[in-house]
Amino acid sequence: MHKFLPLVKYLFAILVFSPFFAQAQLNGSYVIEGKIADDRGNGLPGASIQIKGTSFGTTTDTVGHFSLTTNTKFPYKLVIRLIGYQPQEFEVKSSNSKLAIQLYTQSLLVNEVVVSASRQQEKLLRSPVTIEKLDIRALKETPSSTFYDALGNLKGVQMTTAGLTFKVFNTRGFNVPNNFRFMQLVDGVDNQAATLGVPLGNAIGPTELDISSVEVTPGASSALYGMNAINGMSNLTTKNPFTYQGVSVYQKIAFNHFDGNGSSPKPITETAIRYAQSYAPWFAWKINFSYMEGTDWYADNRSDFNPQTKANPDFPQLSGPNNIANDGWNKYGDNSNIQIIDKDGRAYNVRRTGYWEKDLAGDYKVRNTKVDGSLNFRLPHKLELSYAYRYGLMDGFFQRGNRIGLKNVSVQNHKIELIHPDFTLRSYVSIENTGDSYNMNPLADNLEKSFKPDKKWQSDYTAALNTALTNGSDLVAAHQAARAAADQGRFTPGTAAFDAQVAKIKSVNDWDIYPTSKNPQNTTGGAALLQMSRFYHTEGTWNLRKYVHFMDVLVGADYRTYEIIPDGNNFVDFSQPVDKRSQPGGKHIWYGKYGGFVQGAKTFFNDALKLTASLRYDKNEQFEGKINPRIAAVYSIKDKHNFRLSWQNGFRFPSLFEAYSFVNNGQVRRVGGLAFIEEGLGYFKNSYLTSSVDAFGVAVNKTINAEHISKDAAAAKNAGVLKVANLDPIVPEEIHSFEGGYKAVLFDNKLFIDVDGYYSTYKHFIGQVEAVVPTSGNVNNPDASVLNQMLDKSLQNRYRVWTNSKSTVNNYGFAVAVTYDIYKSFTVSANANYNKLAQDKTKDDALIPGFNTPDWFTNVSFGNRNVLPNLGFNVVWHWQNTFYWQNLFGNGDVPAYSTVDAQVTYRVPKIKTAFKLGASNLFNSSYFQYVGGPTIRGLYYFSITFDDVFKKKW
Repeated sequence: MHKFLPLVKYLFAILVFSPFFAQAQLNGSYVIEGKIADDRGNGLPGASIQIKGTSFGTTTDTVGHFSLTTNTKFPYKLVIRLIGYQPQEFEVKSSNSKLAIQLYTQSLLVNEVVVSASRQQEKLLRSPVTIEKLDIRALKETPSSTFYDALGNLKGVQMTTAGLTFKVFNTRGFNVPNNFRFMQLVDGVDNQAATLGVPLGNAIGPTELDISSVEVTPGASSALYGMNAINGMSNLTTKNPFTYQGVSVYQKIAFNHFDGNGSSPKPITETAIRYAQSYAPWFAWKINFSYMEGTDWYADNRSDFNPQTKANPDFPQLSGPNNIANDGWNKYGDNSNIQIIDKDGRAYNVRRTGYWEKDLAGDYKVRNTKVDGSLNFRLPHKLELSYAYRYGLMDGFFQRGNRIGLKNVSVQNHKIELIHPDFTLRSYVSIENTGDSYNMNPLADNLEKSFKPDKKWQSDYTAALNTALTNGSDLVAAHQAARAAADQGRFTPGTAAFDAQVAKIKSVNDWDIYPTSKNPQNTTGGAALLQMSRFYHTEGTWNLRKYVHFMDVLVGADYRTYEIIPDGNNFVDFSQPVDKRSQPGGKHIWYGKYGGFVQGAKTFFNDALKLTASLRYDKNEQFEGKINPRIAAVYSIKDKHNFRLSWQNGFRFPSLFEAYSFVNNGQVRRVGGLAFIEEGLGYFKNSYLTSSVDAFGVAVNKTINAEHISKDAAAAKNAGVLKVANLDPIVPEEIHSFEGGYKAVLFDNKLFIDVDGYYSTYKHFIGQVEAVVPTSGNVNNPDASVLNQMLDKSLQNRYRVWTNSKSTVNNYGFAVAVTYDIYKSFTVSANANYNKLAQDKTKDDALIPGFNTPDWFTNVSFGNRNVLPNLGFNVVWHWQNTFYWQNLFGNGDVPAYSTVDAQVTYRVPKIKTAFKLGASNLFNSSYFQYVGGPTIRGLYYFSITFDDVFKKKW
């Protein structure tokens, strides 16, 4: 942190003294006023007015009026923009008269400006790579239940819903609910939780009232943005308090859980307030507050990961509801095979009973509180300095290899930023606290083991099974009696004892199964997810237009470091011996990287051809430096037809959790992939793949049952089933991607077409491999002792290791989007998206990257924002086909589904209020988006928005 002190002190001095500088510079300011209207003379609300080449700007009120305080010398030009209308530049020579400016209707996207593709302003039509944008009007008119959900309707974007409060999106395949490969920025700040390592959806993002625009760049963006942008990035931009002032209030009432099972629908409420004001031409501030609460979607899928045909193929009667090795999708504590041999020498794989998620999660109540604000100062020389603070408190659920219950998770950001038309300097810190969160799997596992250890449960089950068989019971009834006997005294959901034990386990941060080395008398392992960490980030960009005239040159650099406070469970002090690492506290973990880039762009043939090239270098303290190049060309014909082609290379350094984790997770330790963590543990070169160990157990049982030989003899006969893991320390992930595209505006700006295609090659996928290490012996030359250990979990050390795939995979795809203004403001839009693995080379790879993306998904919308005076509507249909989901949580089919979202909005300009009635999933279809995820149904809402935009005169 000491590295940042000079910068912080400098920026703080500017913050303190800037009012005096600004006041001196703005002496002699004046006000210009006017009205922006359409070609019929009707005032246009929400139009932006900016003095060209400066930061001075404002917006029109509900009847089209505006006023702007400035000290800019005459003459100058005003740039007026409003989505759906042709931009205007209007010259102002004096302040003596009011201005009347008329805008004309035009296609929605002709002159839209974006910044994410090249980190500087450029026309969307001439962006060197694919980019999608939603502006403030489109976000207000979405029929989705929130503006954030509207991102799932963009071309190429796959939205994954983990719950009401936690939604993530991805582009171009290899999707997971916790997406390490997609970067999400809010006003330039990386919106991730440090130790969780993923963006928490919009849980700490902008409110409905403060969002200005969203840009999404599908595909690798590492060449400009560095780590965590290998699949793409998004940038959410909020409203500047100089431009958008006044009081705004938003209230939504909604209902979900129309399940048809006799339970009543559950209410959802969301309240938001925004207040922004300028107290002088040089100073403005804003504050936002929002609160949402409701009942989250239930994850209660009863599908079985471990059917009888896989677990006990010799006993077909033990199938379906009689499966003694049932491993339910949303049932936990049932993840370990236990070998049972009955009195007749028959061997079975049995699992403990486990607990369903609905029993562990309680009432599924969730909430989300957000507070943010900023202080903005306009300084001499076109500078604007700001300090911004953002805080989010959330509940919810997310999924890695296990389901995580998030409770009272907080993330806060402090940011200081200095911007100029030619450069930006930004520094921020992100602070995370996981609050009262917990892991479902160790919670269920410790519930089971706190009333009876596995060995005791196994012996009780075996004794009861033999008794039932001796008394003449059939096999199904005998196993049912054995489970009932072994479960005698088990904590039962709905009882006070169950609730007390759950609360006790949730309060313990040590997930180790009892007894532990540091506490032999311990009777209860824990499930608490307690992480309090932060990261510090500083970056800057500089356009060299004043110094380099033959081409446009942009340079930038950034530095980031993570500070992790060891909790003794997820992150530990690695300076301690292995058996003493589970102590909270100790030496903090610092994990830093730095990087820089240069980008050059030049036009040829009267600006018809634009060539862009960039080169970025990134260095992580644990890995060698990486170079990321990007080359792109855009050729335009009469500003209507725009063709683009690009190639880029990208790298992703392992996230903090992938590099440094060391957590015992339900008898399986999840470990980071750095080489020094493995010292003395042996999981890289002295381990078997867990999948082969499980298959070995099934094969041994099958041999015992078929040939009636001893367990040792059966083990020796099936030794070839075991596969040595042969893992390596983790290295950065890599992508090479080619992309081409075409954008066009046709038929007098009524038809917009956007087509893109890509082909990508991924190397060194980062993921997890499950491995088993014997407590003694060598897996490369196994003796009878090693084989016996593979049949007894008490004689094994199980690990889930972050490492790299040994396979190289290629994927390709394309997307087509069309928008057409058909008649009197009626607009129809559609996009179709295709993504495919070129060849699956991962069949023999223990780490399966998991493409996890449907081949096809489509969105079609139809609407009119002014079908009658002040009345508008919008309808969106979404469909995607069936696809296969692969993840360490579990594999399975995600069925095809389609939904319809719809909304009607009525505006009352006199009271500056809009009423919106809508539905997400109008027809209440039931679907889920990933294996283990929640089942989603219809959500129906009504909202009222009061938006009082005004400008103070000085």
